[in-house]
Amino acid sequence: MQFDYSSMGFYTFDCLGWPFTQVPPGGGTVLLDEIALAVSGAAGVAAIVGAKVGLKTRAVGGIGTDMMGDWVLQRIGQFDVDVADLRRYPGVPTSSSIVLTRGDGSRPALHVKGATGAFTVEEDRFDAVTDATVFHMGGVGLMDAMDGARNAALMKHARARGCITTVDVFAGSPADLPDVQAVLPWTDYFLPSIEEAEALSGLKDKAEIAEFFLGLGATCCVFTLGADGAYYHHRDGTRFTVPAFRIKVKCTCGCGDAFNAGFATGLVRGMSPRDTVRFAQACSALNATGLGSQAGVQDFDQVLDFMTTTPVLAPAEEMAAG
Repeated sequence: MQFDYSSMGFYTFDCLGWPFTQVPPGGGTVLLDEIALAVSGAAGVAAIVGAKVGLKTRAVGGIGTDMMGDWVLQRIGQFDVDVADLRRYPGVPTSSSIVLTRGDGSRPALHVKGATGAFTVEEDRFDAVTDATVFHMGGVGLMDAMDGARNAALMKHARARGCITTVDVFAGSPADLPDVQAVLPWTDYFLPSIEEAEALSGLKDKAEIAEFFLGLGATCCVFTLGADGAYYHHRDGTRFTVPAFRIKVKCTCGCGDAFNAGFATGLVRGMSPRDTVRFAQACSALNATGLGSQAGVQDFDQVLDFMTTTPVLAPAEEMAAG
């Protein structure tokens, strides 16, 4: 394979302000301590974090021909990410967000869907975009032109080529389930947040939710649990929970997407399932220490050192396989 990691889906331009406390009345002004720009989105964060930790990475998605698109290309190019399939769409704005990050790390946002809903991957590019050890589809449920049959065809092609396939979602209700269900039969690792998994399934118990998605075709579910860590549930019976790291949170924007890149790194490097999840958790935790997606992640050695030296919030929950 030419690439370690192909990250396809949701790319966005973010402008972030911190700490957000209130909307000023009328035409008033509230002073902030910091404003930052970032390439974000379920595929964008994963592409840059993957490149930072040493993966040879290809970006696959859509942006506009506007100033935000110019900046996204310039920024992502600083990390030597291949952008041959990060296509530009005239007349469609780059997907963009204004993110208002509170002091506790939570971040309400204003968003323009833009090119994420417009881009397509044509069949004659299937070989190119899946020329990777790990093929990641990030933002299922938000890719209007690709969701459903087109994404299913691309995932099926990736699996047939021998890619390890991973999927993340942008989903808030059972109405998004058909788009997710379309790709699960060709998904090795399904990587939603627990909130997204609950919303899609209508269930609350982690193990029951995982079995629900395994029943729809996924081989393994890995749910990010926020301060409770991450839960791994494989079709072969392997189940465990890895705790979150003890950090001072600045901004949670992109934490799940950084987790996905860390998870891909573990797969590429042949780490054990538990160490793969721990490395992914470390990427996510470091991401949360800076303002804007990827801000806290530097390189592989930094993440590995953090993983092996940083205290966790609680002992890992040990679960019997079966």
